[in-house]
Amino acid sequence: MTTHVSTEVTDLLLAWRNGRQEALAELMEFVYSRLLRIGGAYLKDERADHTLDAAALVHECYLRLVQQERVRWQDRAHFFAVAARLMRRVLLDHARRRESLKRGSEIAKIPLDEAMDSFPIRQPQLIALDQALHDLEAKDSQLSELVVLRYFGGMRKEEVSEVLGISSATVSRRWRTARAWLFEYLSEDG
Repeated sequence: MTTHVSTEVTDLLLAWRNGRQEALAELMEFVYSRLLRIGGAYLKDERADHTLDAAALVHECYLRLVQQERVRWQDRAHFFAVAARLMRRVLLDHARRRESLKRGSEIAKIPLDEAMDSFPIRQPQLIALDQALHDLEAKDSQLSELVVLRYFGGMRKEEVSEVLGISSATVSRRWRTARAWLFEYLSEDG
């Protein structure tokens, strides 16, 4: 994204935060293609009969975005971080609904590296990873946020650095720590 577009996105976010509701529609014109790419990455290699496609995922995300009243929008990177989190929630809610319909299904824990290699994660694995992230958040909320931004949000370490207000070197170190913790958590039996 060019600096001009990035500035425009930030200006629209601030206008939306300050109550100008039509700024959200203008904002979506700028970010829709990027959101489609993020949504497509989530759905890549999903089962053929998945009821959500990238556009449907983005539209569900949009519906949740307009309900965000407490978010203090900062900039473009912050917006994409929130959008990625909302897409993850949409997929988790969808997976949980499907799993609740199946009787006797057990959620198998898998190593994070294996999950990342087969991105996106299948429904039971997505639920297990969500539980791991929930437990990680209780232990270290910044590590959990870093995983959401890097893995689910597809952000580069420089963008994560900007959102979290830490150096790129710290992002790299914390990323290794988060991956190791999640690998251990997901490798445990039971």
